Amino acid sequence: MTNPFLSDWNTPYGIAPFDQISDDDFAPALDAALEAHSRQIEAIATTTQPPSFANVIEKLETPCAPLEQVLSVFFAVSGADSTPQREELQRAFSPKLAAHFSAITANKALFRRVKAVWDQRDALDLSDEQARVLMLTYRGFVRAGAALEGAADSRMQEIKSRLATLGTEFTQNLLADERSWSLPLSDADLEGLPDFAVKAIRAVGTEKGAEGPVLTLARSIVTPFLQFSPRRDLREKAHRAYVSRGANGGAHDNRAIAAEILALREERAKLLGYENFATYKLETEMAKTPAAVRGLLLDVWGPAKAQADKDAAVLTRMMHEDGINGDLEPWDWHYYAEKRRKIEHDLDEAELKPYLQLDRMIDAAFSCANRLFGLEFAPLDVPLYHKDCRAWEVTRNGKHLAVFIGDYFARGSKRSGAWCSAMRAQAKFPEEQSPIVVNVCNFAKGDPALLSYDDARTLFHEFGHALHQILSDVTYESVSGTSVARDFVELPSQLYEHWLEVPEVLQEFATHAETGAAMPKAMLDKVLGAATFNMGFQTVEYLASALVDLEFHDGHAPADPMAKQAEVLKELGMPTAIVMRHATPHFAHVFSGDGYSSGYYSYMWSEVMDADAFAAFEEAGNAFDPVQAKALETSILSTGGSRDAAELYTAFRGRLPGVEALLKGRGLAAK
Repeated sequence: MTNPFLSDWNTPYGIAPFDQISDDDFAPALDAALEAHSRQIEAIATTTQPPSFANVIEKLETPCAPLEQVLSVFFAVSGADSTPQREELQRAFSPKLAAHFSAITANKALFRRVKAVWDQRDALDLSDEQARVLMLTYRGFVRAGAALEGAADSRMQEIKSRLATLGTEFTQNLLADERSWSLPLSDADLEGLPDFAVKAIRAVGTEKGAEGPVLTLARSIVTPFLQFSPRRDLREKAHRAYVSRGANGGAHDNRAIAAEILALREERAKLLGYENFATYKLETEMAKTPAAVRGLLLDVWGPAKAQADKDAAVLTRMMHEDGINGDLEPWDWHYYAEKRRKIEHDLDEAELKPYLQLDRMIDAAFSCANRLFGLEFAPLDVPLYHKDCRAWEVTRNGKHLAVFIGDYFARGSKRSGAWCSAMRAQAKFPEEQSPIVVNVCNFAKGDPALLSYDDARTLFHEFGHALHQILSDVTYESVSGTSVARDFVELPSQLYEHWLEVPEVLQEFATHAETGAAMPKAMLDKVLGAATFNMGFQTVEYLASALVDLEFHDGHAPADPMAKQAEVLKELGMPTAIVMRHATPHFAHVFSGDGYSSGYYSYMWSEVMDADAFAAFEEAGNAFDPVQAKALETSILSTGGSRDAAELYTAFRGRLPGVEALLKGRGLAAK
């Protein structure tokens, strides 16, 4: 049979023919696709025509269809529905892909042609977007080491290949640790847990073929257990297992991998003439310098830690009143914070969850997109990579814009967390191409599936990323959708979370799973009133991770990352009852690839902007103000990376924001 990756896809909207694809197709398809792409690149590098934007830059922008097809499918399934065969393929593909793309940026003939176009840029009469694509292409080659010669050039290729292998190993070790740990529970161990948590834990036991309920490290399972279980001994076991992922010794331990990755990154930066990796990495971001990042994070750290210390004192008193002496521990915080929330805000998550049905929250996200941007969503009946996935066609005024795929439920084959990816990005060159966007989450399955408020925010967050892809309207794929500075990419996603908190949205879509009744106004008021509850904890756990990431890369790479982590936390005065959101051995944002390395701060950098950006709608007196919605789409969501991020934000708001709106939004501003 013909390999489906090596032929045109005669499917609705070019969606991958998942029902025709087997794991055996990936390896031969990748080999053939890499050969085709290498021929394409060689033709660009060796043509005798004088270098021009059309025959160099636009030729590089022309996709290699077989390569895009096989990689889009493989990366989708390897993260969201892994199997032993796919994990083995991933280990084999990582160095192969690293070598392939390194060979492109190391191609001296090709770089000479790129540089020739760059050198004549002022005489080319390029559009603003073309000028931007040329600059990014040239800069990308230089930063990848294209200007290096001899031993330095060879060493750069070795480093890139090794980093690709290590990133894959880090991810797979983490998945293996998460998958291998489970804690069988008795019926008595479920005492105090709300029905939704009991059902989820029992469902895991059934899925695993166990005789009774089973606790796993899926966040949607373990977090409610830590919130509600009165069994302090079991909370400690679960918490210790969760925070020790990737640091349990043996074949799946990530600590040595992290150390090697940091050392290689430093060497890579120095080969390119930078003082350290953070300086290299941040050069292309909005922040520009490690000092600017550190300044932002420390500006927020003081107020956040002060609030967390106050909260810790309250929770400690509550624990002592329960007859438990000693210090508040990390496995106590969620439990007593939940009890406090119920007392101070009379908000019981077990009572709240039936109003947050997954399907209704999807409808809410779609409805907000319709009111803001005129988007319509119609279900599609097409084969997808897993039976849990769902697809919709996205249109506006009857015109097809995109395909949106949602993969919402936790399973053992899916890595933890939530993410958005594009199986195909929007572009107009060399022909019109509409996006195929995927949101992946890890919600507990149920009938119906019920979300926590944090889960609902995650759904809106990832759909904000999806809108960045869906509404993209640029010519070249390299600047399409979320192809923006890392500390700008979280702006659309974090901004979209605000619409979940618009009262009329919850009034319409937060309906009870059994009765269909709207959320009572008293409960709605409590939900919105508790929006900044526990924010000292949330901010401290995040900032600790962001600051450790920065210190890992801003200076000499630590030989012992765990010792460096401990040193940074000690200098910060990290509260003993709070741990980093992502400790080094399971810090996949930073160590599974270069994406968020020296860049985990970007969530907060973007939050400074998202708080200020939503204020534009508040100032207009309407969360769905059409003028502001149009400006948001025109200035930010449709433009991708076709202009500098600071320019885009300034075009929307007329200025860059300060940290004040963020502190106010998090409830950390001085009273």
